[in-house]
Amino acid sequence: MRPPLLQQKPSRPVGLVIATLALSGAVVSLMQTLLVPIIPDIPKLLDVSVDDASWLITATLLASAVATPSLSKLADMFGKRRMMIVSLIMMIAGSVLGALSLSLPLLITARAMQGFSMALIPIGISIMRDEIPREKLGFSVALMSATMGIGAAIGLPVGGLIYFALGWHGIFWVPALIGVLMLIAILVVIPESSLISGGTFDYLGGLLLSGALLALLLAVTKGSTWGWGSPLTVGTLALSVGFIASWIPWELRSKDPLVDLRTSALRPVLLTNIASLLVGFAMYANMLSTTQLLQIPRASGYGFGLTVLEAGMALLPAALMMVVAAPISARLTSRYGAKTALIAGALILGIGYVARSLFISSEWEIIVGAMVISMGTAVAYAAMPTIIMSAVPRTETAAANGFNTVVRTIGTATSSAVIATTLTGTTFLIGGALFPQLFAFREIFIVAAVASFLGAMVAAWLPTRNSS
Repeated sequence: MRPPLLQQKPSRPVGLVIATLALSGAVVSLMQTLLVPIIPDIPKLLDVSVDDASWLITATLLASAVATPSLSKLADMFGKRRMMIVSLIMMIAGSVLGALSLSLPLLITARAMQGFSMALIPIGISIMRDEIPREKLGFSVALMSATMGIGAAIGLPVGGLIYFALGWHGIFWVPALIGVLMLIAILVVIPESSLISGGTFDYLGGLLLSGALLALLLAVTKGSTWGWGSPLTVGTLALSVGFIASWIPWELRSKDPLVDLRTSALRPVLLTNIASLLVGFAMYANMLSTTQLLQIPRASGYGFGLTVLEAGMALLPAALMMVVAAPISARLTSRYGAKTALIAGALILGIGYVARSLFISSEWEIIVGAMVISMGTAVAYAAMPTIIMSAVPRTETAAANGFNTVVRTIGTATSSAVIATTLTGTTFLIGGALFPQLFAFREIFIVAAVASFLGAMVAAWLPTRNSS
């Protein structure tokens, strides 16, 4: 591997750098859920099936998982600011394409292009390691990492508001406009990386990992539709295993691997990624199940009959809680270490889900429960990059954080699949429509609590010396 190249750059105001990176992270995170409020209307808007319409969510998820490792590695090799610009340009181009499209294939392509932008978050965290003074780094990383949850939570009510005010094309025009503004801000405010590793990009490794992630996430997200025991689901999972079996030995032999598996096997990195998978699973359960629970008709005996917009607005306090919790996590990490912060965040998550399984009879109980879970998510998410950055070389920061982001994505995708299977497994009729029974929601909360506590147990095995 080539020695890292140091570049001189003019200094920028630290606060402006932090604000620009964090806002950019929140903007690209919106892509996860911004379209969710209109998915039920897409079949009649475009004259397609419900299953076909769901590809508008799946495409973004798949593209994000595939693009993040490659763009993160390229950021380490050729410049982090450069790859942030690439990520935003893809989001802007995808948004414009979606705004001008009237057919489902073009919209799916547009959503996949938007998914590329998620790589911006781990790359932004890596820039912070290079640019932010040590005394402010903890808060900065905590805030940037939390934007994954903040943007996703805000995307639900914002998507609904845009839909009602501007129509469904507005859900593409607005992010295009915001993306252009953030691109200008990055060009003006963010300096190019001070540390560039160079080297040769691992094309075969990228192809094999992309195939493995595509097959895995395709099976996970579509398994409930295809049938978990169907030849298509089983075959897709087998294909993923085959790609992984080819990818691992190739990466171990490569001089410039896409993902340094030897570094990934280090105890701090490996355990953090496992905990990330579990916390990602738990986080998404809150987001998806809460909006559905609030929209269940009152005739069910337990629902609240809120509209999509009202349900999304009810999650705004939870999103704001993530912003509030970021500095709390930073202080916790600074004083007691990132390991302690990760354990604390996972425990708060677990306790929040236990409470949610018990207290579910009023709107304020649900909103408060969602806020507690959001606090736990923010604290845990904020600690993860700190642990990873303390264990990997500076020249691999973006790649390592990118892989951690992919692991979180696998967790959220698995959560979505489990929720879909659980809520459709026990249903009853109301006015000719099927709705899940209350027990299904309690079951989701209990499973999420177990995942959270398991995440805390995994984090407890982290070495203390690498967690601060």
